[in-house]
Amino acid sequence: MKKTILTLLALTLCAGFVISGQTVTIKGSDTLVRLGQRWAEEYMKANPEAVIQVSGGGSGTGIAALLNGATDICEASRDMKEKEYKLAEKKGITPYRVSVALDGIAVFLNDKNPVTELSLSQLKGIYTGAITNWKEVGGPDNMIILYGRENNSGTYAFFKKRVLDGEDYDDKTQTLPGTAAVVNAVAKDELGIGYGGIAWATDVKFAAVKDGDTADAVIPSIESVSNGSYPISRDLYWFFNGKPEGELKKLLNWCLSEEGQKVSASIDYVPLSKEKAMENMIK
Repeated sequence: MKKTILTLLALTLCAGFVISGQTVTIKGSDTLVRLGQRWAEEYMKANPEAVIQVSGGGSGTGIAALLNGATDICEASRDMKEKEYKLAEKKGITPYRVSVALDGIAVFLNDKNPVTELSLSQLKGIYTGAITNWKEVGGPDNMIILYGRENNSGTYAFFKKRVLDGEDYDDKTQTLPGTAAVVNAVAKDELGIGYGGIAWATDVKFAAVKDGDTADAVIPSIESVSNGSYPISRDLYWFFNGKPEGELKKLLNWCLSEEGQKVSASIDYVPLSKEKAMENMIK
């Protein structure tokens, strides 16, 4: 009898430990997934009892998961659409949005491409099919090969709104499942062009971007995104169901702390200003 009681006590203690080590799930933006994973790794080092699972799939996928109760935190590189806010209300979900970092959507070119800068109007022409040859923008007499993101991507949606003025992408755009895939395609294609978060650039070069035909061309960087001089800049968000409390509040405030924002900069994401980060913390 005594042995049975001790066994039951041991099982109860074990069960209590598992419950206290609640798993936090983070899902969504492929732009943010690397930062989310690094934040999770560093946070769990400092808080061994924490268990955090991070996955991508795109901002649209993350938002859908939040609205379906399938994730604690949605990572998104865009705001929710009006129809998504309406669906959230219908489902009894109260989206709580927090800006956790900044990002510049870079325009990727192959290292061998002689073109160094493009205006927003030229980029619109390229991605809507009005400009099809590199010679039209100062390059060689060759067809432009378009690479882009899938339509569940927040980067796809933001680029369409900011650069294409809401017009449709040209049908010849080859859509790929993540920014890493876009970068890889452009790195192998001398005639290729792509776009995505600046933190993902490897073995490609950035095109400097001009806000207007007579404006200065600006290279995307932590500095140019932070000071707003780079024309294709945006906030990166975490969405919760309601104002975060408990472990979610603790995790968010750590990510917004000086330590958490240093992690952003260490892997080429753009940290928030100290004032903005403190303002976004949950009191």
